[in-house]
Amino acid sequence: MNAPAEIPRRAPIAGAGLGLALGLLLLLGAWAVPVHLGSLAPALLTEAGADTPTLADLGEARLDAAQPGPAALLLAAARAAGLPPAQTALLDNGLHAFAKREPALIPWGGEDPFLLPLTRQVAARAATARGESTPVLQFFVTAEARVALRDFLGGSRNAAVRDTLELLKLKNTGRFVPAGLPGGQTFEALGLLFALLQQGEHLPPALAKLWREETRAALVRGDLGASHQALLMDLLALGRRLDWRQLTAVVGTVETRATWSELGRLARAGGEPFALTLAAALVDNSAERVTAFRLRHPADPEADLRFALAQGQGAVRLMLARGVPVNRQNAPAPGPLVGLALRHPDWALALRFALCVGGAYLVLRALDRSLRTLAPTPAPGSTTDDPGMFHARSGVLALVATGAFILATEPYLGRSAPPRLDGLTLAMPVLGNLADPATLKTLVPSFAMDLHSLLAIALFGALQISMYLICLAKIRSLDALALPPLVKLRLMENEENLFDGGLYLGIGGTATALVFQVLGLIEPNLLAAYSSNLLGISCVALIKIRHVRPFKTRLILAAQDAIVAGGDPGKAR
Repeated sequence: MNAPAEIPRRAPIAGAGLGLALGLLLLLGAWAVPVHLGSLAPALLTEAGADTPTLADLGEARLDAAQPGPAALLLAAARAAGLPPAQTALLDNGLHAFAKREPALIPWGGEDPFLLPLTRQVAARAATARGESTPVLQFFVTAEARVALRDFLGGSRNAAVRDTLELLKLKNTGRFVPAGLPGGQTFEALGLLFALLQQGEHLPPALAKLWREETRAALVRGDLGASHQALLMDLLALGRRLDWRQLTAVVGTVETRATWSELGRLARAGGEPFALTLAAALVDNSAERVTAFRLRHPADPEADLRFALAQGQGAVRLMLARGVPVNRQNAPAPGPLVGLALRHPDWALALRFALCVGGAYLVLRALDRSLRTLAPTPAPGSTTDDPGMFHARSGVLALVATGAFILATEPYLGRSAPPRLDGLTLAMPVLGNLADPATLKTLVPSFAMDLHSLLAIALFGALQISMYLICLAKIRSLDALALPPLVKLRLMENEENLFDGGLYLGIGGTATALVFQVLGLIEPNLLAAYSSNLLGISCVALIKIRHVRPFKTRLILAAQDAIVAGGDPGKAR
């Protein structure tokens, strides 16, 4: 047997250390780029909100326009968002000064010429004496106010207003008691409130058109449909929470029935979510984008709204325009990178992933070179020192590391919104009645997968591909050695653990995913977890059946040929 060759050191440790340091620096730069696929970095919101009006500034502007009602909404949101006490105290003092100067406007939240029929009523004078904002429906339900509003609106030239007044004459009103009957004050007050909103042109064109068309259809049918009942129920919830100017300011930002229904639901629940939503609608001048954001991210939208409202108007508009939540994985970001991500998010995202791929490649290459300095020099013709295989292996592992980086830094990517349950629900498992086909449900199989599952399967697949390439490289390196067939066969048997590495990797991936799911670090997803095990079994089966078994067969036959020829099977062939 030939003497072993001298072991050269083909890669200096200093060069590997330099590559490792440069790769880690690139990875740090990728982490610092404040841009994400399905979320917003806090640094972007802070930058977008700089030098833009705060909630206190917008509240003072409302006070300057003689609208203390909307200013009070902004003040409540400013306190909930955690603005500095100096800013909230300044707006609070302004509201108190306005109340002393214009006490008659406080109950209504501001001035409106269409309120003249109501301002002289007994309830209005009592509210002025108290000096506090009053929900608008408290004025409309009194008999004195309803008579005055009927007389005032009866002479309107607006056809939509006249149709709404005709609607109050219907007797088939569903869940409401008809107007004119005992208990019908609520229905009449809501109809008059809607008519006054129409008369004052406070309704956006889309919502006004929807109400007008459905009102005419209801008059033709002679009954109040379910759509009208739902709209009036939401108006009832809003009218019991807001004064007149607050109601007109919020209603003026609504365009669709879905937004109207969401505001009604929030008004019935009340509390901080309702206050933050109204403030965001006033800041952005659009309740549509606020409710759309809430419906897409129902888990905890209040936290994101609080953060954006605390930064200023620019931050709120940026978050609602992109419609994505705030990424709490905050990393320090230099100012130039923040500016790039804010103005050119696509370029910033490309830079982030390019830095990640480059950094991972340099780190893996440096580690590989460091390990190779301790290994003996392969025999001539070996593929282990092939530069193409060397770079390909590092490139594949770099892509795997980039996939892991994406999964680690994109917590909202591909996450579907959980179903929202309104009110109390009770779910009881029951068996279907075979005698009643209506109780039997057929579930249509679906092969749709969310993006998180696809990314997890892609990551596990990339890991198995890298293991497959490592096993191929080991087989080729043993084949290239100048050793007898029997020795190569023993070396192949010694590498059984390596050839089973894909199975170990698959089991480890499944176990890790299940542990993360139990700890709550990732969402429960058994498909993604068990796909690692399945891919590991497939990888090991491919290696052993397609490569290991034929190579061992060739070595056995070569040793047998040497014995038959009368030679020594221990000599190299």
